[in-house]
Amino acid sequence: MLDGRVLIVGGYYEGIATAQAELYDPKTNVWTLTGSMNYARAEHTASILPNGKVLVAGGDNSTTESMDSAELYDPLTGNWSITGKMHNTRMCHTATVLLNGKVLVNGGDDYYSTSGLTLATAELYDPLTGNWSKTGDMSFGRERHDSSLLINGLVLVTGGMNPDDHETEIAQLYNTTTGTWAITYYMLNNRHYHTASVLSNGKVLVVGGLDEYDETINSTELYDPTISDDSNTSKTFVTIEQHKAPMSSMAYNSSKEAVISSDEKKNQKKLRKRIIPIKKH
Repeated sequence: MLDGRVLIVGGYYEGIATAQAELYDPKTNVWTLTGSMNYARAEHTASILPNGKVLVAGGDNSTTESMDSAELYDPLTGNWSITGKMHNTRMCHTATVLLNGKVLVNGGDDYYSTSGLTLATAELYDPLTGNWSKTGDMSFGRERHDSSLLINGLVLVTGGMNPDDHETEIAQLYNTTTGTWAITYYMLNNRHYHTASVLSNGKVLVVGGLDEYDETINSTELYDPTISDDSNTSKTFVTIEQHKAPMSSMAYNSSKEAVISSDEKKNQKKLRKRIIPIKKH
């Protein structure tokens, strides 16, 4: 958070979504309980707003449905308050705080709805009004992807799983001025549940993740936003030396359950999303 503390909220505990939240203070190296959310959720997003509050959106309540609800955490009081609902129920999505202070939420899965879709939809949260507004859809649906705010204000979306339940290497850019998406260069590897971090030089470091067999991978690559789409080069994503040690940043355990084959797509997706965090807080 803006004061340097770290908020850990929700997630799965023994396979069940929790509403509990904790604060870590790096000055004292101590964890303390804080107010619990109004709703238990996992596979959600948490975003620090310019006013210091934390926006939590969507997720899986592990009982009946993916969620469209959103909540705000006030670090001054330690309490949560309900804010506007999203237009779509979604989990396994991403949320990016834009330069104008709004929050872009895109993609995800509405598995528990009647449609059961991997979503291409995107929407914007305005912290001044507490409301959500629709913006342009991505070229195709994806979930378990990552989103990164580039220094030029565009949002880079990488990897994830497409509506056919396959990993994708296709990357897209969101233009905050026009509210539209465009496909940019392909990554060198298909991956989901990876990380994508913006470096001080403006490049994006994509690390690890899971492959098509839900096995952890240690490959890394760099995205260079300065190479334009009309430069006729395939070097926008370049590989760098692979890590030799296991990925310590991986948040999900590749369990046997996650790769059980199934003739029914929904059953397969349900097995995938029951991957449990390695560390319980």
